Amino acid sequence: MFKQKKIIAMLAPVGLVIGMTMATQAIAMSHVGKNYAADGSKEMVTNVAGECWRTVGGTPSPQKACGDEMPMADVDSDGDGVLDADDRCPGTRAGAKVDQWGCELVENLTINLVNDEFDFDSAELKPEMKTALEELADRIKASKGQETLTIVGYTDSTGPEDYNMGLSERRAQAAADYLESLGITDISTIGRGESNPVGDNGTREGRSMNRRVEVGTN
Repeated sequence: MFKQKKIIAMLAPVGLVIGMTMATQAIAMSHVGKNYAADGSKEMVTNVAGECWRTVGGTPSPQKACGDEMPMADVDSDGDGVLDADDRCPGTRAGAKVDQWGCELVENLTINLVNDEFDFDSAELKPEMKTALEELADRIKASKGQETLTIVGYTDSTGPEDYNMGLSERRAQAAADYLESLGITDISTIGRGESNPVGDNGTREGRSMNRRVEVGTN
C-alpha cells in the first residue's frame, strides 16, 4: 500500500506537467493563424485526410494546395493596359485603344465635315454632314467601349472675329444636337472661330472649306 501511494505521489507532478504542456500547446495553436507547415522542398505538409498542418512561423496563407481561395494576380493577359481583375472585355486585339474597363474604343479619328460645308453665316447641317454623323453614331453604338466625343466648330475669316467665334460654337452644337438625337450623349463642344484654316481664305473655295466641323473620338 505504501509503494502504491508513493507511485501515485510521483505521477501526480508528472501529470500536472503534461497537463500544463498540453494547455500551453493548445494556447499556442489558438494563435497559429493561417500559417502552414512545409517540408524541405517547400511542399505543404498534410495529414492523412489531406489537410494542411498549421504551424507557428510557417508558410503564410493563402496556399492553393491547402484549398485557400487565391487572389487574382496583377496580370494583364491581353496587354491592353487594364488588369484582368478590372477588365470587362478580355481578349482585346493587340494595339487597340481601350477605355478604363479594357473595352475597345472606336479608333481615334477626326471627321472633317467639309464635303457639304456650311453655308455662309449658317449653322444648319447639310445632308452629307448628317450622313457622316450617322455613320459615326452607328460605329459608336456597335463599340463596347465608352467613347467621348469632342466636336470643334470653325468659320472662315469673313466678318468680325468675335462673331465668328460664336458662329463656330453654334456649328459645333448643331452637330452635337444631331448626334444626341441619334442616341450619342457623351459629347463636348468647342468653338475655334476662324483659327486653323484648312483652305485659303483668299478664295471662295478655300473659305467654304473652312466653314466646317471636326468630330474626334477619345
